[in-house]
Amino acid sequence: MIRVNIQEAKTHLSRYVDRVEQGDVIIVCRHNQPVAELRAVEAAPEHPARVAGLLKGRIHWEPDAFAPMTDEELAEFDSSPAIPGAGQA
Repeated sequence: MIRVNIQEAKTHLSRYVDRVEQGDVIIVCRHNQPVAELRAVEAAPEHPARVAGLLKGRIHWEPDAFAPMTDEELAEFDSSPAIPGAGQA
């Protein structure tokens, strides 16, 4: 662990960033009191690329699942509460 004052950190920031990349931890101090810490950022885990069509053949729905609603279904849909059971005590 390396301790430096703020002025030195400002003057030699790129040098300290190089040290941080090598695994060192830099403590920045103001009047010999630690106020900040410079450390390397962990690399984000790489996620595998998504592949389209992985569920092909596994998902099924009725042929009329996307058909327009009948007048009765539409009336029931419009009259039902946005949150089922809300307002009932």
